[in-house]
Amino acid sequence: MTTSLQNSPFRSNPVFAIVVGEHSGDTLGAGLMVELKNKYPQAKFVGIGGDKMQKLGFESLFAMDELAVMGIVEVLGRLRRLLYVRKSLVDYFTVNKPDIFIGIDAPDFNIGLELRLKAKAIKTVHYVSPSVWAWREKRIFNIAKATDMVLSLLPFEKAFYDKHQVPCTFVGHPLADDIPMTSDKVQARIELGLSSTSKVLALMPGSRGGELSRLLAPFFASAQQLQEDDENLVLVAPMVSDKRAQQFNKVKAELAPNLKINVIIDKTQVVMAASDCLLTASGTVTLEAALIKRPMVICYKFNLITYWLAKWLVKLKWFSLPNLLANKALVPELLQDEVCVERIVPLVKERLYQDQNQLNNSFIAIHQQLKCNASEQAANAIIAILSPVFNSKA
Repeated sequence: MTTSLQNSPFRSNPVFAIVVGEHSGDTLGAGLMVELKNKYPQAKFVGIGGDKMQKLGFESLFAMDELAVMGIVEVLGRLRRLLYVRKSLVDYFTVNKPDIFIGIDAPDFNIGLELRLKAKAIKTVHYVSPSVWAWREKRIFNIAKATDMVLSLLPFEKAFYDKHQVPCTFVGHPLADDIPMTSDKVQARIELGLSSTSKVLALMPGSRGGELSRLLAPFFASAQQLQEDDENLVLVAPMVSDKRAQQFNKVKAELAPNLKINVIIDKTQVVMAASDCLLTASGTVTLEAALIKRPMVICYKFNLITYWLAKWLVKLKWFSLPNLLANKALVPELLQDEVCVERIVPLVKERLYQDQNQLNNSFIAIHQQLKCNASEQAANAIIAILSPVFNSKA
């Protein structure tokens, strides 16, 4: 953290401080940067960002992976380091005051950071609402203290914030803008060199190391049985990075050395488009799958203590985004001990070999609901929060 920025409130080359904690946040941050750069070509961007943001000129003070931790127990194991990173950012932005701070997702880290920065008269925005409507509802009062505005990706979230009189703008989801209404399976298979006639199943055990470690064993065991039942079944595994690919291949060598599978790096959406079904971890990837219009079986396993705490605190019928958005069980969800070969295989087979037209229509409805030019809407909402003097200088 050696770079220093001049304090310069209300100028035509503003400083936007942004912190993201995982790959989906990096995508949101990159889209937001493009829109803000269109309005302020000389703007500076600094904080914590991933590869996509850094390619646009973002200065990352720490590696994004520092924040890529999920689950109560998992966070406790990294707490000292997380507190150090947050304190360092507070100190940095106190000296190098940005025009506005935008925390993208990572709520347990960013809300606390926003609270401290707002106390220092820095305007703050939280982009991607925490799931306060699902659990720990009282967090909304802390969010109200920490932020000048919440930007929500999902339409039902705004009603919850309005009920509590907390400023919130529904902007839609950038993925719905970026992903075409129809994804070409044939073209995707040509790009990846996959068979045009075989069924294709994508294994997507998550982008975090912990997710992979818990899901790979049941995924590999299920894939082996499926491939034994259909020798023409093609397996593909999109990985977000070389690091995750290495972890995947290491576990495969131990648990399923004879499994035939294509590991593909940094082409997740192309792999999904090429597939007939996805066996996937929960998370933003399930929304991508719905927007690409592919059937899926969603699995998730927590650390045991985290699971029991979540079971006690969370009050939801469903945990996946497609089901939450549709307010019904569009796609199957398997949680904790349900994530096993006996449950996974029949669900995958049904989606590989049976008609999915009705499901496809439901996915189209979700896509239309979320397609709102989200990055542009988010940029406009952020700029509107800044002083009129700032806007007049633009």
